[in-house]
Amino acid sequence: MDRTRVAKVEDVTLARRGEQVTGTLHLTPHHLIFSHTPHVSEEALASGTPIRPRELWITYPIISFCTLRTAPTVSRQPSSVRLRCRDFTFVCFYFASETKARDVYDTLKQWTCKIGRVEKLYAFTYQPPPPEQGLNGWQLYDARKEWNRQGVGREGSNANWRISTINADYSFSPTYPALLVVPSNISDNTLNYAGRYRSRARIPVLTYLHPVNNCSITRSSQPLVGVRQNRSIQDEKLLAAIFSTSQTDRPLAGFTPPSFEQDSTNSSWEEGASIQSQEFDLTNAEELEDEVVSAARGATQEKPSVYGAQQRNLIVDARPTVNAFAMQAVGLGSENMDNYKFATKAYLGIDNIHVMRDSLNKVVEALKESDVTPLGPNRELLAKSNWLKYISVILDGASLIARQVGLQHSHVLIHCSDGWDRTSQLSALSQICLDPYYRTLEGFMVLVEKDWLSFGHMFRHRAGLLNSEKWFQIENERIGGDTNRSFGETSEPRKALENAFLSAKNFFNQKNNSRDSLADDDGEGSNYDTDSPLRKTSSTPRSTVSEKETTKVKETSPVFHQFLDATYQLLYQYPHRFEFNERFLRRLLYHLYSCQYGTFLYNSEKERVDCNAKTRTRSVWDYFLARREQFINPIYDPLVDDKQRAHERLIFPRIDEVRWWNEAFGRTDAEMNGTRTTSNTAFPHRSGQTTGRNSPVLAGVETTDTTIGDVPPSKPIPAGISNLTTELSNMSIPKFSQSADKSARKEMELEMQ
Repeated sequence: MDRTRVAKVEDVTLARRGEQVTGTLHLTPHHLIFSHTPHVSEEALASGTPIRPRELWITYPIISFCTLRTAPTVSRQPSSVRLRCRDFTFVCFYFASETKARDVYDTLKQWTCKIGRVEKLYAFTYQPPPPEQGLNGWQLYDARKEWNRQGVGREGSNANWRISTINADYSFSPTYPALLVVPSNISDNTLNYAGRYRSRARIPVLTYLHPVNNCSITRSSQPLVGVRQNRSIQDEKLLAAIFSTSQTDRPLAGFTPPSFEQDSTNSSWEEGASIQSQEFDLTNAEELEDEVVSAARGATQEKPSVYGAQQRNLIVDARPTVNAFAMQAVGLGSENMDNYKFATKAYLGIDNIHVMRDSLNKVVEALKESDVTPLGPNRELLAKSNWLKYISVILDGASLIARQVGLQHSHVLIHCSDGWDRTSQLSALSQICLDPYYRTLEGFMVLVEKDWLSFGHMFRHRAGLLNSEKWFQIENERIGGDTNRSFGETSEPRKALENAFLSAKNFFNQKNNSRDSLADDDGEGSNYDTDSPLRKTSSTPRSTVSEKETTKVKETSPVFHQFLDATYQLLYQYPHRFEFNERFLRRLLYHLYSCQYGTFLYNSEKERVDCNAKTRTRSVWDYFLARREQFINPIYDPLVDDKQRAHERLIFPRIDEVRWWNEAFGRTDAEMNGTRTTSNTAFPHRSGQTTGRNSPVLAGVETTDTTIGDVPPSKPIPAGISNLTTELSNMSIPKFSQSADKSARKEMELEMQ
């Protein structure tokens, strides 16, 4: 109890949504508890009905901002402690004594951001109630079982893939899972060399195999291209093998990377039944995206009269093109398509974790006065946050990937920087669109375990579970700047070029161990030897849990929150296609920060193994499985029939219907989305834009021969593509011909120099 200045305070007034009640405040090692006796009618008193006190429980890690406002006794104003929580609970406690207020503030600070180690969090002392005791959610996900379900590793299944144990002890890539699925004709020796060419040795590996057409979704980190345009024959061989797995008699099946004299055909044709004949609601913008990809592949020849889809294998770089090219200055970057003639590369233009953190901070700004006032959110600030715009872009990217795999019968490789933030979002959402299993309660849990937990999303860093002293402030002691921030400290939005080059600038500061200032490396620095960009990363895990650690504010970001929000959009648009309900997503978001369970406490599978999380903590899935009936969607229809309208396996997001997830923000639908009679312009769903789908996700397309959009035009655009120039303007792809972009390019060249 050495951290507790005060454990109990009487006569505390709680303000929430403009209403006030007086009660008692308790401060325990893991929770703040406010208890009060509700007002009851005289009839209830006369009937002898027992009056039970009501309680508000707030777990310390969920506190995102705490402000102490002291008031001298002579002022006759109460001192207060205001809390903003990550589940968008906003409360204010008023105290008659300034001393009591300061003691509560100091106690909260000690229990929230002074504990120093993950093992001090609530999950390690949590005692489950009886319904959870007989469950073991840690056993829900078995990697081999899931790969067998997809058709990998079982007798008589797809022979083009194998399960490699090269990372069984996590020495090959500490942030990757122990089991990696790779093409059968690729040896572990080839993987070992390919790992030297990918950031943190996160090589392209399988995450999803389509059961009908055997096309794949693979994921990786960015390659170590650098300004010298480094290449790796083994990486090219691995990716060529991945893109050749769905049909062995294709030209790529015999692809030998060292010999590039004979160009293989840019595309191949898939035999079999066409899925394109189904009645999917593809918008004009989606068709335009497909047309751009087709044109970029030089698909101008007459299409053969067969049933099937033309294969357009994609490398999806989730980053804005300028960020990807700027990373070449530090030995990283994006694939040189001259070396990957068998694929098309698409840039999606999804901003990094810092932009997303700032966006959510602006949403909090619009809601921040809801503790002391019953007024609704500031709708102008909500629009300026661009939150819905970013959700739309992520969904649009997932839709593109799902269309390529499900409709175009193509393979897709996804990566961003390190491949654990935007890559996880796109990979998981596209699988929800493709596979009905992931729309069930169990399937969604397996998807989170596979694409988020095992593939190394840094939950501890992104959620800021150990909190930060920067989020605790005394109002009278502020020195300036906007302190009303929820997930991070004050930070003005930076231009894309400035953001990207700040990353490059700080990379060369070898003493910058915290890497807080890195702008486009997803909050993480790189451990590469600058003399040899192709050298493999250190085998020492960067995310090893130390004896004493604190949250790095600039590494926090609502990445998983955005994934849940995007899933909510799909659930709202297809209410009959999901077994779970909205409350399931909302409670999962809460337990991301509650630290009641061990599932989200670590950054990688290796960390969970090293810290024995499965034996020392409970799984978050215990909570949901023990209360399964609360999270089941009563109108769920499990029927899947591709020949019947509204029962197809595939679903695609309708971007123009993206809306505020009002329940997650603790507001009514009318407060966040407006009434049905309200015009769309009053509640802009895309932050100032109309709700129509007029800005698809594609920021640029690149092949060995062509470049379209926001890609430095080092290659000529053939006649087959030039006729798309006017249409590209509708896709919000910037062009370097504009004066502003010329200035930006000069700035880039100068910085590179």
